Amino acid sequence: MRTILLISPYWREEHRWMVSSVKLAALWQRMGYRVIVACMGSMNEECRMKNEECGRRVGIERVSETLEIHRMRDFFLPDPWNYGIALGFSGYVRRLVRTEKPDLIIVNKLLFWTSLATIVLRLSGKNVLLLTDALVGMTWWPRGRIPKICAALYAWTLGWLILLCAERVVTYHPQTQRLLRRLGILHKTRVIPTGIDTTEWPARESRGDPSVTVSYVGRLESVKGVDDFLAATIPLKKQYPELTIQVAGWYPAGHPLVERYQDDVTFTGLVDDVRALLNETDIYVLPSYSEGLSNALMEAMSTGCACVASDVGGNRFLIQNGISGFLFPAGDREALRAHVRRLVDDPAKRMALGRAARRQIEEHFDWEHVAEQYETLFEECQKTA
Repeated sequence: MRTILLISPYWREEHRWMVSSVKLAALWQRMGYRVIVACMGSMNEECRMKNEECGRRVGIERVSETLEIHRMRDFFLPDPWNYGIALGFSGYVRRLVRTEKPDLIIVNKLLFWTSLATIVLRLSGKNVLLLTDALVGMTWWPRGRIPKICAALYAWTLGWLILLCAERVVTYHPQTQRLLRRLGILHKTRVIPTGIDTTEWPARESRGDPSVTVSYVGRLESVKGVDDFLAATIPLKKQYPELTIQVAGWYPAGHPLVERYQDDVTFTGLVDDVRALLNETDIYVLPSYSEGLSNALMEAMSTGCACVASDVGGNRFLIQNGISGFLFPAGDREALRAHVRRLVDDPAKRMALGRAARRQIEEHFDWEHVAEQYETLFEECQKTA
């Protein structure tokens, strides 16, 4: 069985899921690969106790015959940074490569601490495939002036070097050719979306309930623009008393948005069954200031929700404005409110957008198509290894 070493910032924790890594690992296992994940993060209690006895900083979890996770404890800088630091991570990855001898080495996400392993592996003579949904500090920006300046400095120094060290680069949605040419990576870059398994996210049946539910699903991080979503939609409750506004996802205790809006908004916290929540959602909103290729948006589109998203990053790759959803300028609360108001008033338009969104996912982002693209890429990489 061929083996992939997947280097990811995180794996699966309540406050920092790396959804693209989790889903791509599942896809690659389905394609017949064994996946070993090297990431940062917290260990489960069993791993923690074993490691404390041995004095180790890395916990190893063997999930199945085809999935093994190596977690190194890190120091985490919270929002707006959302950045972990684990000293010695690249050295551990290098040792892991020597012992496991993977057929493919894949680094997911640029500019996270874990992506620095690309440089170390290149100096060791290893070929690395770099995947990323965003070019942080170039086409994706955190909120806040100081974080933006730091992101730009990091991007055009170490970030650029990481891109140059990668043998091939995959972006989840198109980047401008001008930028890729300027970076010197146009010749080795292609677009392959993470996609979605539409069999696990079937289109919902029509709701007979006359009330309307508008939802956001995701973490309450500043860059996601949840403050704009709430400020834009809550005033509509005066005109539409039956309107339900809900926010689903992790947030820390005492989050200011929860404290301010909890009387008007349903904050569900983490939801085990997102499918059930989307089945009860009429309008899905993604108001991010910067965005890669959003798994949450793909799930909402696959379910057949009428989607309203900011006109940034991968959102414009997923949504055909006016056909499979509505786009609005990031931060424009009036435009967001106008789109939601129109969809509340027009059930037929909601249904039309939802059906078109489902078709868009089936035709371009279903895992059947994505798997074919990855198989072609992996064959090319192994021929040049």
